[in-house]
Formats: sequence, C-alpha cells, structure tokens
Amino acid sequence: MTGRRVAVVIAMLVAMSSMLAAQWPSYPTPGVPRDAKGAPVLDAPTPRTADGKVDFSGIWVRGGGGGGNRGRGAGAAAAPAPTTTADGIPLSTFGEVAGRGFALPLQPWAADLKKRRMANNMKDNPDVWCLPIGLMQFHNHPQPRQIVQTKNLMLITYESNYGLRYIYLDGRPAPNNDPQPWWFGYSRGWYEGNDTLVVETTNFYGDERAGWLDVNGSPYSDALKMTERFRRPNFGTLEIDITIDDPKAYTKPFTVRVNQRIMVDQEMIEFICNENEQSTDHIPKPGQAGLPGTAPPAK
Repeated sequence: MTGRRVAVVIAMLVAMSSMLAAQWPSYPTPGVPRDAKGAPVLDAPTPRTADGKVDFSGIWVRGGGGGGNRGRGAGAAAAPAPTTTADGIPLSTFGEVAGRGFALPLQPWAADLKKRRMANNMKDNPDVWCLPIGLMQFHNHPQPRQIVQTKNLMLITYESNYGLRYIYLDGRPAPNNDPQPWWFGYSRGWYEGNDTLVVETTNFYGDERAGWLDVNGSPYSDALKMTERFRRPNFGTLEIDITIDDPKAYTKPFTVRVNQRIMVDQEMIEFICNENEQSTDHIPKPGQAGLPGTAPPAK
C-alpha cells in the first residue's frame, strides 16, 4: 500500500470492521436518568457509591465521537472541538498524545525515534500487530470502553483488541519486588475527597513494540509513571487528566486531558483482532528478511 500511512489505514479498517452491526438488540440501560420522552439526561447528578464517592461505572466513548455512531447522544452535533481546556491543558488525541499545536518535551533519542516511526508509516504500532496498544491509545481510541467499579477494584474493558485493565483500590503500594513489566503496567488508585479518583501506574513494558503513546509513535520507556485523575462532573461526562512522567523519553513531565461521554442503550461488541487477520501478511515484521524493503539476513 502506498500514499496514505499503512498503519493508520490498517488500524481504522480493523476498528471499523467490528462496528458494522451490534450483536445484541437494543435494550435500555438500567439506572439511566431520562426525560419524559425517554432520552438520557446527560447533565443529571453524578452517580455515587454507598459511601458517597463518585461511581465511574458505565460504557464510555471519547468525547466528540467514536463508538461507530453507536449509542444515544445529547442531541445536536457538537461545535468544532477546541485544542485545550479552558485553563490551557492540551486535549489529547489518538494521533498525537498532546493534540495539535503542543511541542512535546522529547529527549533527542525519543524525537529521532518518533521521526523514524512516522517515516516508516507507523507499521510497528502494536495496534497493527493485534498487540495491546498502550493506555493513552486506549484512552483515545474511537471504540468504547466499559468501566466496572467495585469497592476494591476497577476494571476497564476496552473494545479495541479486547484489552482488560485492572486498577486496584484496596490501598496496596507500588510493587517493589522487581516485578515483570506489563503492557498496561501496575495501577493503584485512591480517592482525593469524594470527587476525584487518582490512579498511578508504573512498571510498564516499554520496548520498541510496546512504547507508543499515540498513532504517530510518541514513545515511552520502562521508566514511565502515569498519573491519571478521573472526574465525573455529571452523569454523562468523564474527564481524565493524565500526567506523563518519563525522564528517559521526555525532558519534563507534561499533562493532557481526555474527555469521554457516556454511551447508553448499547453494549460492547466482541473484538478478536487475530481472527482471520491477513493485513500484516503484507507488512514486513521488524528485522524480517526476504520481504520488500527489508535487509538481507546477516551472514
């Protein structure tokens, strides 16, 4: 494939293939506040747990779109999306972790790696190879994610690549026993007051294949500490401020915002990336010989 970036095209084709038709007939989501016509009241009060803390449970899609046009929205189409919050926090996107117009504080080697990834049509993005795509790409992916919250554990199921993330709310500290790094890292969360859930994630698997913050290949390393601040100001809105602190890849920490909206009266769709997947047969794997554009095998 020439012209349009190979990785972006493949990622979108794979994503859209699962959105062609829902597998369940429409069924009203229980517990949703509704008006007299049955439409969801998205600015209704925030749901809370028995002890008064915000309950983040629900199916969420990125703000401004996503979900393959599934679910019920708030009415008229939204105005063109801004690039920052009112107080200047960059709004993250699937393509660029800090959105448009924000210069990432990349270390020189990381800037060079991103350039090489883009010049190579981003073909090594883990999304292309049916691997976990990293938390920032999951946050911004157009396919939805479902949060299931209990007292001691929050589960986030991402429709994309069938990702599953565990966030422990039971007070445990960061692992200090030289743990095996994970694609999703090790996440622990705690509340600040009743309205903000703070989640800290460390011990990421951050090699060439895993370390992608966005489609364009902004890298991260095994030194990444990601701090997320979840807020739900009303029933239909989820705000997540994410601080990226990775001294190996960036000269200083930076913070971005991800906005998501509730999706009701729809369900998640099964997504099996490797089932009959044939696109990558036409893309050379990293270091693979004998295909166009690859180096000959070493002698």
